Amino acid sequence: MPLLSKGRYVARFADGPADVDATQRLRALVFRNAPAGLDADDFDDQCLHMLVEDVSSDTLVCCFRLMPLDNGRAIEQSYSAQHYGLSKLAKFEGAMVEMGRFCVHPDHTDPDILRVAWGALTKYVDEAGVEMLFGCSSFKGTSEEAYLDAFSLLKDRHLAPKRWLPRVKAPFVFPFARKLRLMRPDLKAAMSAMPPLLRTYLIMGGWVSDHAVVDRDLNTLHVFTGLEISAIPPARKKLLRAIAG
Repeated sequence: MPLLSKGRYVARFADGPADVDATQRLRALVFRNAPAGLDADDFDDQCLHMLVEDVSSDTLVCCFRLMPLDNGRAIEQSYSAQHYGLSKLAKFEGAMVEMGRFCVHPDHTDPDILRVAWGALTKYVDEAGVEMLFGCSSFKGTSEEAYLDAFSLLKDRHLAPKRWLPRVKAPFVFPFARKLRLMRPDLKAAMSAMPPLLRTYLIMGGWVSDHAVVDRDLNTLHVFTGLEISAIPPARKKLLRAIAG
């Protein structure tokens, strides 16, 4: 049953193994450049899988997975906890959900796809009473050189509050808050290099870790990203709920 339907796009949760298989194939295409492969891990069995489909062509154009947690005491179960020390977030008392493996089919660039995805996520968050959304936001490749302005902007404006700041856990990281402490970013270059998903988080008041993890398995650099639902600006909440309605 659709969670959200707008124009030619429908967002719904996976209904059985065939749907999950379809999301794993799209993830393999986007994250591993493997059109005939699967991107699957043990966390898939613990997650809800969201599909956004183009009903005019019966095509899966976007997907992501959600891991609901009752509160921060369960955060060590999350995918992100493999890469970041999240003991501070274990004190978060409200319901949380980890969003991961967010991807859009490379042949489909309609901005309405992202709007429908975020609208469906908003509807889920509201209905489930979620108080924090978190996950890993990825930069393509494992070299930081192309993203120095973006990382410098994150350091200047978007670091996590100290009470939630993730600690270093992964063996290979780029500690951008320390390495770039004297750098001032070029704002245009920074926003151009910022991944679309992360850009959306930041617009809504999201924050990031002070370091990026070098993930050679997925060929990415990623930052832990958190968004407290109460911190989303009212105008942005109104817009998202209008899409979700």
